[in-house]
Amino acid sequence: MNITSSYQSMFRIPELKRRLLFTGLILLIYRLGSHVPTPGINRAALAQLFQSQSGSLMGLYDMFSGGNLSSATIFALGIMPYISASIIFQLLQAVVPYFEKLAKEGEEGRKKITQYTRLATVFLALIQSFGMAAGLEQMGGIVTNPGMGFKLLTAITLTAGTVFVMWLGEQITERGIGNGISLIIFIGIVAAYPTDILNTAQQLASGDMHVIKALVIGVFMLFVIAGIIAITQAQRKIPVQYAKKIVGRRVYGGANTHIPLKVNTAGVIPIIFAQAIIMFPATLGQMFPNVGFLTSLSMAFQPPMPLYVIVYSALIILFAYFYTAVILNPVDLADNMKKNSGFIPGVRPGKKTAEYIDRVLTRVTLPGAVFLAVIAVLPDMMIAWLRVPFYFGGTGLLIVVGVALDTLQQIESHLVMRHYDGFMTKGRLRARR
Repeated sequence: MNITSSYQSMFRIPELKRRLLFTGLILLIYRLGSHVPTPGINRAALAQLFQSQSGSLMGLYDMFSGGNLSSATIFALGIMPYISASIIFQLLQAVVPYFEKLAKEGEEGRKKITQYTRLATVFLALIQSFGMAAGLEQMGGIVTNPGMGFKLLTAITLTAGTVFVMWLGEQITERGIGNGISLIIFIGIVAAYPTDILNTAQQLASGDMHVIKALVIGVFMLFVIAGIIAITQAQRKIPVQYAKKIVGRRVYGGANTHIPLKVNTAGVIPIIFAQAIIMFPATLGQMFPNVGFLTSLSMAFQPPMPLYVIVYSALIILFAYFYTAVILNPVDLADNMKKNSGFIPGVRPGKKTAEYIDRVLTRVTLPGAVFLAVIAVLPDMMIAWLRVPFYFGGTGLLIVVGVALDTLQQIESHLVMRHYDGFMTKGRLRARR
């Protein structure tokens, strides 16, 4: 069965077809809402501001919002408050016993954490939107009628927009295909690609870019995407065996399985954390332009300066290890295996197993962390050295590739369950038969 047949199979399964159409409808609603402006803001002046801040933290935030922040739409905050709240509660599960207990309670505990995350999203959205309104008022020419009325109206509008986007994402997760929050970020990033392609075509037509240079950049982009796919899917499998148990007349256990340790367990979170910190010196330099030391420090932390590249890369590697340690605890893995009579061949259960998993995880995380650092600094290098007319790589590309693979795997699972060959399991079912 070829790839074309696999695509056709998606619409032969009624449930999968319904989920795909529902997902497409929700994403269409999100994109339509991205054209509804926030009252009281000069959108042209704000767009000019963001053009000068494309490499800053504001530019990163605008990317996550799908360009809604620079366009001053009702979805200007996007899904970032929800992502921030989710990260906060993930970290709390590692340090606060109450949330750690909730996480181990199963479905009911996860529902409570989800409810707390929603409330925290509303709280963060209110603070961020009010602060954004106050900040825009300080920039001349952006707010038409400044005052408390504008602040309150903007806070209510943007918070309502964030809550609606969060609801859309949850609907996709529940009734559609793929992770709804990730797909909303995905569609926002991908929506900017046609403009980038058009700008490149215009440069080629005007002679500003040579055809050979464009081909070299295109081939390089393909290699980068292939590398991201390989790192995203790469994992180290630790074999695990479970001892047989005889309860009455039945035999339980005795299965052989594995623990999959991903090379890039932390995803894009280390880049987000590192970028928030690396932009701090530049922010101080803008706030205090008359202080010579802060101005020099701000210039040193601008891409592609060597200090920026070194510190930025080091922070990404550090946060990759930190976040991996937060979401994957070797001690918990070893304890769960011991409770279920599982063991790693050649390794003693308990403490020795935890030490072994920790050692393997430390070694596996290193190439993933280094790769994240390379991908993060790649866009600035391409713009500075190759004069690429668009922002390629970094957080956006990791999200696009990761979400595309995750959604494809979910579609694949539906196809395989209905005895169709999937995209990545071509011929596997046939071989089993």
